[in-house]
Amino acid sequence: MRIVFSEDHRKHFPQGEVYGGELVTPFERPSRMEYVLRELKRRKMTDIVPPGKLHMKAVKRVHDAGYLDFLSTAWAEWQKAGYRGEILPTAIPNRSLQQRIPRWIDGKVGYYIHSVETAITGGTWEAACASASVALTAQKIVAGGAAAAFALCRPPGHHAHDDLYGGYCFLNNAAIAAQAFRDQGAARVAILDVDFHHGNGTQDIFYDRADVLFCSLHGNPEDCYPHFLGYKDETGAGKGEGFNFNYAMGPGTGFDKWGSALRKALGQIKSYKPDVLVVSLGVDAFKDDPISFFRLTSEDFTRTGQAIAKLKLPTLFVMEGGYAIEAIGVNTVNVLEGYENA
Repeated sequence: MRIVFSEDHRKHFPQGEVYGGELVTPFERPSRMEYVLRELKRRKMTDIVPPGKLHMKAVKRVHDAGYLDFLSTAWAEWQKAGYRGEILPTAIPNRSLQQRIPRWIDGKVGYYIHSVETAITGGTWEAACASASVALTAQKIVAGGAAAAFALCRPPGHHAHDDLYGGYCFLNNAAIAAQAFRDQGAARVAILDVDFHHGNGTQDIFYDRADVLFCSLHGNPEDCYPHFLGYKDETGAGKGEGFNFNYAMGPGTGFDKWGSALRKALGQIKSYKPDVLVVSLGVDAFKDDPISFFRLTSEDFTRTGQAIAKLKLPTLFVMEGGYAIEAIGVNTVNVLEGYENA
């Protein structure tokens, strides 16, 4: 399996995240990739290539032009305003507030963000673009006939909406890749999101479409982030009605229940008969992850890879979350090896 990876991910490393009322080192940090790479190389999975040049046309097929302009200029505007720290909002236009884009950078940040743990710093835009180019390069490999490829993306992407960032995500790598498959001739694309947190951005992007099926296994949003999307009754809208499936599970969920949800999701995907599968590969359902409450073991991730392989679909794996640093590499590669050896 070919793996696509960019060292430019290191350019995004905010020094603070608001967690539990404290400013802490972000859980989503460059060392996550070091553990994955170490494990890949330890298991002789060394076909690792850099991404090609990013063509923004593919990104604009998913993301709002004004939002992309904001991301690309936010740091310069922030500095010009005289602010010395990293970019975090002071006001967010929820509920009865006006949905207007302010001129001042502090207001723009509030307009385009949906959760305040995610800071922007000097290298964020470049790193986000590199992450999208990783996804698109891996997508091209699968579109070219490979059975599978792994996009080792950082920053992750599945919490990014067409015009909102948050949850450590800026550009929705899985959605960009799925749209690229469609634009290159795939009649139907399925997305399977196994990250502990609901892929709210991916759901929102494709919610009213029948050409992209979305299935997500995640913590019940009543109990965890992102709180405001990811419920069972969210089944799609308009032409997309019946093409969105959420499998929300509560604290303490182990593989018996999680595996049952996986089988249901894979059944939906099989019935949908897609041309290609995109897997949002978060491994934070692991029992020791610091910001999740599922109880999966490393062996469960191997079984997950094996189950995905039985679909016999061209498959693009896109890296999402996973924050038990020493385990993230093991669990990520367990899925890939389970897939390859099934």
